[in-house]
This record gives sequence, structure tokens and C-alpha cells, in this order.
Amino acid sequence: MINNLQENISLASHTTFRIGGPARYFAAVKTAQELIEAIKWAKENSLLFFILGGGSNLLASDEGFRGLVIKCKMSEIEYQREGDNLVAVCGAGALFNKLIVETAKDGFSGAEWGFGIPGTVGGAVCGNAGRLGQDISRIVEEVTILDADLNIKKLSKAECGFDYRHSRFKKTGEIILEINLNFIKKEQTEIDEILNEAKKVVKHSPPFPSAGCIFKNYRTKGEQDELLKDHPELASRVREGKLGVGFLIDQCGLAGTQKGGAKIWEGHANYMINTGGAKAKDVLELIVIIKKSVKEKYGIELEEEVRYLGL
Repeated sequence: MINNLQENISLASHTTFRIGGPARYFAAVKTAQELIEAIKWAKENSLLFFILGGGSNLLASDEGFRGLVIKCKMSEIEYQREGDNLVAVCGAGALFNKLIVETAKDGFSGAEWGFGIPGTVGGAVCGNAGRLGQDISRIVEEVTILDADLNIKKLSKAECGFDYRHSRFKKTGEIILEINLNFIKKEQTEIDEILNEAKKVVKHSPPFPSAGCIFKNYRTKGEQDELLKDHPELASRVREGKLGVGFLIDQCGLAGTQKGGAKIWEGHANYMINTGGAKAKDVLELIVIIKKSVKEKYGIELEEEVRYLGL
């Protein structure tokens, strides 16, 4: 038996969407060894397992999860300063916002663009979280992971397979244990300028439970992009090779569409909100409607950014 093993724990209380049925088993781990023991226990009992960080960017099934949900609580952050450089050695469960606030107030730049993004550093690295034209991969030095054979390995930034809202960890099943992030000393005014831009984004985020943006923004394919050829009016909305999907959804007239307690938010149509009592099935219905409508109007397939648990 593993430490702190609980049964029938509501996933809704562990996700920012506030949606999800019970996890059959649930355990919080604070060390790599506890994590390994929990995984071994799941395997010995022929159970699926899922690693849970901050619960953002996640849609959990209304039926819950029949396996073991392992909550990552490896939350220590150790700072190593060398002149104008600062390396933050972060446990995967460290809060992303805590890291941002602590580095920014000491005059170190690298993650201030992410102010207000919920979740953990491990989750941010797994999904290559980004905003304001930046992403976390830019400051990653090294990632310590647990592979499928429960061996601990270190990967360089180049080995992580970072791409837009993507890393190798989304496919390989490797579990992030620790991350080394590199920050650079800058003038406080420069840092505050970016922080203020991030705060403006937060100010315009929905005042309801959500999982953040549901879909990845559309990446254009240069001059040969079929969407821009067919809809030249969209060209002016392209920023750094990407087109905001929220605008496309809005142009399909879907903002405000509601199923059960889930609604496509009028303030930014790439957000879905839980207006109260929303179910995963409500969100999935809206996702189908959006993908079908955008495909019919613009001829493109949207790709979800939100991850699924038990679905």
C-alpha cells in the first residue's frame, strides 16, 4: 500500500474547470521515490495511472477515472545565482506563478509574460505554455524525467522536442520530475512592462471556472496558406505566424452558445466557461459544434489544446 492513498476523490475539486467525477484512487506525492512507489502500486494492481499537476488545461470525465490519479506535490524551488544569471531548479509541482513572482521581484527576466497562468511548472513545460509571443521552452536548460522503465534521466532542451504548445512529454508518457530554468538580470522597468501586459491579459480572462483556451491557435503556412488565400481578410490578424482561433469561432457566430452549464465565453470565444454545474459532456458537445462550424466556414481542422482525463 502506498502512503496517503485515498479513494473516490472528486476530480472537479482538483481541476480549474471544476468538472469531473471521482478518481477511484488518489495519492499526493512529494518526492520522486514516492512517485515511483505509486506507479509500481498501480502496475501491480493492473490500474491505469494519471499524473496531475495544477489541474488547468484539463477536462475530466463525468464518470471520473477508474485508475490512480497521482497528484504531483514536488514543489520546491532552489535558486542558484551566478552574476547576471539565475538558474531556478524547480520541482515539477512548483506553482508557475510563484516562480514568476519571485524571479521578477528580484529583477530576473524569463517568465514574467506568464503572470496569471495557472498550474505548475511541470505542466507548463509539458504543454510549452506561452503568451505574448514567448513560451517557457526559451528558458529551459535541462529537464529531469522518469521514463517508462522508471529510470531517472536528464534531457537537454534540444531533446525535449519543444514546438508550439507541445513537447515530447505529451507523446512519450515520460514524467517530468524537475526542471532547470535560466533567468537573466534585466532592468526592473523592462520586466514590469511585460508583467503589466500579462496582467492586462489576466484582467480580460473569464471570471468563471475554465480550462484556459480550448484550441491551439492556427499556424499559418506562409504565402501558400490555403486559409489566407480563401480568406484574405484574415491576413491582418496574423501575429507571428499564428491566427487567433477565438476570432474564427466568433465569426462563426458561436460566442455565447451554451450546452447545460458550459458556455462559449462572449469575452473570448476560445474559452469555455463553467457557469455552474457544467458536465464534461456539455463541453464535448460545444467542442464538436465549434470544430464542425470552423471546418465548414474556413476549411480547417482545429486542434484541442485542452487535455482529457478518462475520456
